[in-house]
Amino acid sequence: VDEIPDFVAGLTSTPKSGLHNPLRNVERYVMLGEVCERAAQLLGQPEIEEYFTKLIQRVVGKSWGQCKGEVVVVRKWLSSFAGDNVRNLSRSFGLPGDHFGQETRGYRWPFGGVCVITPFNFPLEIPCIQALSALFMGNRPLVKIDEKVQIVFEQMIRLLLHCGLPKEDLDMLWSKGPVCMEVLKQADCRMTLFTGSQPVAELLTK
Repeated sequence: VDEIPDFVAGLTSTPKSGLHNPLRNVERYVMLGEVCERAAQLLGQPEIEEYFTKLIQRVVGKSWGQCKGEVVVVRKWLSSFAGDNVRNLSRSFGLPGDHFGQETRGYRWPFGGVCVITPFNFPLEIPCIQALSALFMGNRPLVKIDEKVQIVFEQMIRLLLHCGLPKEDLDMLWSKGPVCMEVLKQADCRMTLFTGSQPVAELLTK
């Protein structure tokens, strides 16, 4: 509870324009593509693949094949965003106006400080894909995973940091639900992506 202000500050200090957008800090799109490429290569190494498979199986009651499947899905997903594909994801559009000198231009714009809340049953696949997707578009995510399986994504974050992800790009909140709710209330979080049960979803909407 004493650490709540630090997580609130992480959300509120992120501007509405995000960590990057199509008009500012565009080099970050390329940087994130390079992080994805390195991370996918590491997850393809047999000893690292086995490490994450074992780690998932330690905290979730799944077969070896199911646990390994999560690692493979994340590796393939990361490889699909290697190179320029993070930048391509933020493609804008233009539309001619109806008179001289007018045009419409649209951009994929971030929200700023956002929250990703994920359940226990996919401790690597769901938080990794959702948190990094938020990050790709310039948001700064606060990630809250079911505390019983959170060790899996913590290790994934360490791998991403090793691959060049700036440590300031996201926060991981290791807590039970009421603490996370207090953070969201104090920070007036701009967007929350939730995967889980209906009762918790209804609570988050209030």
